[in-house]
Amino acid sequence: MSTHTDHDGITLDQQVALRMAATRLATEYEGRFNQQTIERFLHESYDQFAGKATTLNFVPLLAERFARQRLHAMARIEGHETDGRPVVLFLCVHNAGRSQMALGFLQHYAGDAAIGWSGGSEPGDRVNEAAVAAMAEREIDIAQEYPKPWTDEVVRAADVVVTMGCGDACPYFPGKRYEDWALDDPAGLEVDDVRPIRDEVERRVLALLDDLGVAARR
Repeated sequence: MSTHTDHDGITLDQQVALRMAATRLATEYEGRFNQQTIERFLHESYDQFAGKATTLNFVPLLAERFARQRLHAMARIEGHETDGRPVVLFLCVHNAGRSQMALGFLQHYAGDAAIGWSGGSEPGDRVNEAAVAAMAEREIDIAQEYPKPWTDEVVRAADVVVTMGCGDACPYFPGKRYEDWALDDPAGLEVDDVRPIRDEVERRVLALLDDLGVAARR
C-alpha cells in the first residue's frame, strides 16, 4: 500500500479513493451539478475530517458520505429534488450523543417517509459508546455514524432544525422552524444514565413525526 504523499500531504491511495468517490457522486448527480462543484464539496468534506482523524484510511469514505449529504441538500434548495418528504436536522455540540440518538430514532420510525441529518458545533472524534450501547438495546445501530459539522446548505435545506445544547453556536436562518430540546448531555455517562436520555429523545422524535404527519413504523 502506497505511503507516498503529494505536496498537499494526501497519499496516492487517498487521491485514488477521492477520484473514485468523485466519479460515483458525478454519476449520482449527473445533470444537477457539474464536476467542479462535486469535487469542491468532496475536497472540502475531506479537509473537515482529515485534520483530526486518527487514521486516514476511512477519511475518503467519510468525505464521500458528507459530500453526498451536502449535495442532496443543495439539490433540495435548488429545486432538483421535490419529493415532499420533510427534512429534520438534529444539532448538538459534539454530534456524538443526543443528536445521533435522535437521528437513529427518526430513521428507525420514519423509514423512507422522512429525511434525517445531524451535526455538531464542535464535532467529536467518535460517537459516544454509551449512546451506541443504549440504542443497541432498542436494536438501532448508530455505531456506523460519525460526528460531523453542519454547513449552511444543510441547515437551509432542513424543514425543522432541532437544537440540543449548542446555544448561540447553533445556526439561525429567519423563517425556518426551530425546536430546542433541553436534554442532558450523555458525554461521560454510563449506559444506565444514558437510558433515560435515550427514552426522552425517543418520545420527542415520535411527537415530532406525529406533528409532521409522518406515521411512525412500529
